[in-house]
Amino acid sequence: MIYRELGNTGLKVSQLGFGAMRLPMVGEGADARVNRELAIPMLHAAFDAGLTYVDTAVGYCNEDSQRAVGEALKGYRDRIVVSTKNHEYEDEKVWWQHLENSLERLQVDAIDIYNHHGINWERYVKTVEPRLSKLMRKAKDQGLIRNIGTSFHDTNENLINLINTGYVSVITLQYNMLDRRLEEGIALAHERGIGIVVMGPVAGGRLGVNSDVLKALVPGVERVPELALRFVLSNPNVSVALSGMSTMQHVQENVAVASDGRTLSDEERQAIQAQLARLKAMADLYCTGCEYCMPCPQGVNIPYIFGKYNEARVYGLWDAARQAYQAWTRVSGQRADACVECGLCEEKCPQHIPIREQLREAHEALMGE
Repeated sequence: MIYRELGNTGLKVSQLGFGAMRLPMVGEGADARVNRELAIPMLHAAFDAGLTYVDTAVGYCNEDSQRAVGEALKGYRDRIVVSTKNHEYEDEKVWWQHLENSLERLQVDAIDIYNHHGINWERYVKTVEPRLSKLMRKAKDQGLIRNIGTSFHDTNENLINLINTGYVSVITLQYNMLDRRLEEGIALAHERGIGIVVMGPVAGGRLGVNSDVLKALVPGVERVPELALRFVLSNPNVSVALSGMSTMQHVQENVAVASDGRTLSDEERQAIQAQLARLKAMADLYCTGCEYCMPCPQGVNIPYIFGKYNEARVYGLWDAARQAYQAWTRVSGQRADACVECGLCEEKCPQHIPIREQLREAHEALMGE
């Protein structure tokens, strides 16, 4: 396993982290729990292979992830950096209760990286800075947590704003081949001694499937998930890439990638970036996602549908796009064939896309019809 400095925390961590959000489950609905017979051997296999960073949260796996991680930590605690999150932003008593519950469930005396869960700049300004930062510092002074972190969902500009506050030691954020918007902020964080932990290196599963287009980007790398992980790890400003592993095969494959010492060369990264830029330009010929066409009188989410269609026909991610579209339509009911062809959207589209025709094409292609 290869190790990196986690900013200025003084911690040296494996460049591959175990995201405990998608552990195998048993049972249905509200009664579903982490399958210990599968999950704990996976965590132990990762730990034995040298992985030293595990990330969880209060709500993961039907609020059972922390408990499973805590059980897996027995006999390994001294070598594992534990990260978890607190999603409470209003009630201070509830915030403390979450912290106490996490300590108990993880069976630890202190949490190495304690995160605000999912902040943006507005939330930081309105709730974290004036109120919750005091709770974090108090918990740190009491020895209950060792480093203050946050998971982050916002723009690059606001990532830079957060970095400039000097408040957090570690930031967990999204970054992958298809989404490089935060690259400038990631570099600044590294320069300032803030550890960067990447979630979603396979783009929420979109890069976890086959694509003839993407697997041809780097000679010798045939699997798209491997290429996606290597792309993130080839950024020297990243400390840890989290993988939400749900099978022993995922553990074995990701450990192999993170341990073999191979990194993408500058030339390979430049080739990937150039090809992705060309693909992005091609995708923008279809739809830029500007949302000028919205709202649709029938409730059809045109930008979302075209986004999935573009992922498929431009990047070759057909399986992922079809699965996402079909799952989304089952929940939302907003199928593309709900369009009644009123034409209002086409009047507002700055690219003059024949939206009605393309909605028909998208629905047929994404439904596999």
